Amino acid sequence: MRVITGSARGRRLKELEGMETRPTTDRVKEGLFSILQFEIEGRRVLDLFAGTGQLGIECLSRGAASAVFVDRRADAVKLIRENLAATCLQERARVVAGDSVEYLNSLNSLHEKFDLIFLDPPYAAGLLEPAAAQIARFDILRPHGIMVAEHPSEKAPAPLAPPYRIYRTYRYGKIGLTVYRRDANQENEEQRS
Repeated sequence: MRVITGSARGRRLKELEGMETRPTTDRVKEGLFSILQFEIEGRRVLDLFAGTGQLGIECLSRGAASAVFVDRRADAVKLIRENLAATCLQERARVVAGDSVEYLNSLNSLHEKFDLIFLDPPYAAGLLEPAAAQIARFDILRPHGIMVAEHPSEKAPAPLAPPYRIYRTYRYGKIGLTVYRRDANQENEEQRS
């Protein structure tokens, strides 16, 4: 598993042992970053259920302003920190050890928002739709922001209430990526006209 491009291009990332963490495959990762290539530079990124941290690290390597990595497993948190150090990207990163849903609850009171959010929980855990719904409920994605959910290709997540909408679902064999976009605030659009 390597960083595809940017300042840390070609750097090898460590992986977790065992089957509990399932890193995004190279084919899916290349497809994902082809979709997002013009949406990363200068953006604030949230890598929820971060695992190895590879998605947020790829964004930092490509010029994202900052990234927050959240994972509940102590070994994953340690590995994310090691991968950030190996890529020299730790200064623009924050690693949170804890439950992803609890982290989302804390954001509601902090009024912290992101431009790009990755959701890649363990498929069998049933956390994808509750996490996506909570992100929409607390509205932590900035206007024109993007949320990407990885899931089994035969089980796409449900639509969310406006201003969140499903932009498109991509399929890579058994893996699906659903891209949500957050529309601009109506009042902001009216002020620009």
